[in-house]
Amino acid sequence: MKPLQPPAVDVSSRRGANRTLLVAGVLHALHDGYTDLIYVLLPVWQTEFGLSYTMLALLRGLYAGAMAALQAPSGRLAERFGSRAILAIGTVLAALGYALAGLSGGALGLGASLALAGAGSSTQHPVASAAVSRAFGDRARGALGTYNFTGDLGKAALPALTSLLVTLTPWRPTLWLIAAIGLVAAASVALMPAIRASDDTGAARSVGGAGSRGGFALLCSIGALDTAARMGFLTFLPFMLQAKGATLPTVGGAFTAVFLGGAIGKFACGWLGDRLGVTRTVLLTEGATVALILAAMALPLTPALALMPFVGIALNGTSSALYGTVPEIAPDGRVEHAFAVFYTAVIGAGALAPVLFGVVGDAVGWGWGMACAVGTALMTLPSGLMLGRSAATVVGPTLPDSRS
Repeated sequence: MKPLQPPAVDVSSRRGANRTLLVAGVLHALHDGYTDLIYVLLPVWQTEFGLSYTMLALLRGLYAGAMAALQAPSGRLAERFGSRAILAIGTVLAALGYALAGLSGGALGLGASLALAGAGSSTQHPVASAAVSRAFGDRARGALGTYNFTGDLGKAALPALTSLLVTLTPWRPTLWLIAAIGLVAAASVALMPAIRASDDTGAARSVGGAGSRGGFALLCSIGALDTAARMGFLTFLPFMLQAKGATLPTVGGAFTAVFLGGAIGKFACGWLGDRLGVTRTVLLTEGATVALILAAMALPLTPALALMPFVGIALNGTSSALYGTVPEIAPDGRVEHAFAVFYTAVIGAGALAPVLFGVVGDAVGWGWGMACAVGTALMTLPSGLMLGRSAATVVGPTLPDSRS
């Protein structure tokens, strides 16, 4: 069956590519905001329905689990029916899930609604990432860094908007308004040019065979380790700062500094990866992550706080370089499927790592839990070198700014 989309436009058109990036960025901001605004609503639901912490964690897990489990099926649906249709349908489902959550009368209704919203959000990462990579072709790495950056804007904006609205109006109308924003974002998909999923685009090239699959597996493992290290650090950061004498507002300010630095890192390292290649960028950012975390652990409170923006830059910077490499080594040129597998690995690692590191922290203290995060970041370095030496992967230019 042919994809249900209009005739493809010229992907070399700069205006068409920029339009694709704009729409993909809007959708990324919306869906990442949908993912994180749940944290704002959990206390509200606890008060409203008398839920336990375990039940609240389960509600969050239903959303994240549905989103993680359906990444690969979403990529396959996009290959069959077209990226724009799947992006629009997924965004409508996510919005519908939050609208239904506003109608729910208890934990069962909330759980079903959040699972639906998570299923809808599963379409965004693999499909929108692939659309950007195809639109920009050989210039996709920097564009994917910008796309990655927009997710952080959504994480900051939508939870903040939700926090404000629930102080002005009951939480149910707040969710209906948030759902309406999602429907507007779904309509914006009509502005995205249709992009031919063929091997003649720069982003669709792939060196086939076992070598390419081996390189892609290495890339997924680096992404999973990088995310695990990041989540481990964030889990133990407040305990580290409190041990140095930080108050609760100071801890909140430290998280803000890390997240702002992370947004800068995602934006900048996409372009850095385009100049240096993925191997050098991974070695640089992960090496800096290890050094900065160890320094923050050793230093007193004030200098440790001063390091937080730089920790954020290094901590999040790797991800943009990795995302930009996915289309270059997608096995058999299946870019949507490659992004789906990659995001499944990354989201799964992000969900599992805090639990595993938490067990270590409970047993022997926060310091050892933070050490596990550092050790996990160190494990990306040999994997990065192996990726660079893989003869069947394309890792970007070998010299800085080598393009004419």
